[in-house]
Amino acid sequence: MTESKPVVVVADPLAPAAIEVLSSDFDVREIDGTDAGSLHTALADAEAVVVRSATTIDGAALEAAPKLKVVARAGVGLDNVDLPAATERGVMVVNAPTSNIVSAAEQAITLLLASSRHTARADASLREGRWDRKKFTGVEIHGKTLGVVGFGKIGQLVTTRMQSFGMNVVAFDPYAQPSRAAQLGVKLVGLDELLAESDFISVHLPKTPETAGLIGTEALGKVKPGVRIVNAARGGLIDEAALLEALQDGRVAAAGLDVFETEPCTDSPLFGLDNVVATPHLGASTREAQDNAGLAVAKSVKLALSGEFVPDAANVQAGGVVAEDVRPLLPLAERLGQTFTALAGAAVQSVTVEVRGEVVDNDVTVLQLAASKGLFADVVDSVTYVNAPLVAEQRGVEVGLYTSAESPEFQTLVTLRGALVDGRSLTVSGTISPTPQAALRLTEVDGFELDIDFDGSLLFLRYTDRPGVVGLIGGSLGDLDINIAAMQVARKAAGGDAFMAMATDAPVPGEVLGRVKESVGAATANAVTLRD
Repeated sequence: MTESKPVVVVADPLAPAAIEVLSSDFDVREIDGTDAGSLHTALADAEAVVVRSATTIDGAALEAAPKLKVVARAGVGLDNVDLPAATERGVMVVNAPTSNIVSAAEQAITLLLASSRHTARADASLREGRWDRKKFTGVEIHGKTLGVVGFGKIGQLVTTRMQSFGMNVVAFDPYAQPSRAAQLGVKLVGLDELLAESDFISVHLPKTPETAGLIGTEALGKVKPGVRIVNAARGGLIDEAALLEALQDGRVAAAGLDVFETEPCTDSPLFGLDNVVATPHLGASTREAQDNAGLAVAKSVKLALSGEFVPDAANVQAGGVVAEDVRPLLPLAERLGQTFTALAGAAVQSVTVEVRGEVVDNDVTVLQLAASKGLFADVVDSVTYVNAPLVAEQRGVEVGLYTSAESPEFQTLVTLRGALVDGRSLTVSGTISPTPQAALRLTEVDGFELDIDFDGSLLFLRYTDRPGVVGLIGGSLGDLDINIAAMQVARKAAGGDAFMAMATDAPVPGEVLGRVKESVGAATANAVTLRD
């Protein structure tokens, strides 16, 4: 019988290359996501849904998708996805934040050039049979000052391209790195100074409560007379009513707009002005951007459905690029979390994830997230990189992070050190063996030194050291038809506490665990089946 593939619903048109990538591993079902009924029906079996800007994934859509693990937006903005609702349900939301940055930058430049040379009006006039050269006298951009509002990736791309035209660039961005601005020869200034100095202004900000309407009546009252303004970022960053007034009274000579407060926008007073160039949100409308966005989210869907960390996850607290040295530690931290919970046998109060070794030269905060995911993997029905912090908060468990470059015994060591609500403490540690296979190893539990493969089904027993226990355990498991793949015993002193770790070929059921514990008189017996 052929095993069914995970269902991926493609709710908006996607680049053929992306469909091809997804189809190799998944059952891809293309639908019209703008029809809510069809969308909800299709989502009943879906583990992933891919959208662009037309389909809305709201609370109702998420409620209709009990198997859903990931929502992928083939683009940058997430206005059409209910991020808080997805996070609460543990559904990962990914986008393609860099897929259209070149296209968006080029669109802004197109509008800047078109608004300085009356390109659209001159084209329309000529098509109507008129040769009005004098009517369309424009201005050069060489030697002029460009004010870039928002000095992120797109703002920087616009900067370098317009510098090649001979423009001087100033930028406003409270979060920009001065070193990066200096490297590009850009002066960082306050918004008021940018408004007063700039001959052209190009806006490249995300839309947030703080940035909405940033360029409004007050700001437009401070601009250099005759400035030309371009917005190919997000509608609503510029107050359209205030811009209309400034264009009409001449304070703003021209505007190039690709985005609007409400979209689609087909009727605006701005469209009646000769000094406005307007396009219907074409910033990402290139073949290259569409292919890049589709391929990026296809890759993210594959990672998400295989249980791996997804760098472009918008609702993962440790989102971002994970260094190559850190990536192999993700399953280690997660398995340490699972093992910690299994050994605790009681509610956890707090856990500190300790990371030691040269790996801490990288950002290792994602290991805190992976450990949290493991801590609750066998406690709640669905815990993911997305909702692990929320689950920890709801259960009152504090999860912290400690790093140190010092690691005397191992090249890299990850330890979970925690306190339980019953007053006990617990530690578990692991590493990655320095072999070509880079196997995960469990190295310590509560001060008992171990060295055992950290994989599959594990059984742990704590008992008083005495002769014959190993034989008793082997016999007990053999009678129950459970084979021991590996075994290691650790003790701190002869006749004192001993700790045994065993790898078994099959999971040890709870009732079997109790019988084994009783047969050897163990103080504690715990089992865990580590997840891939």
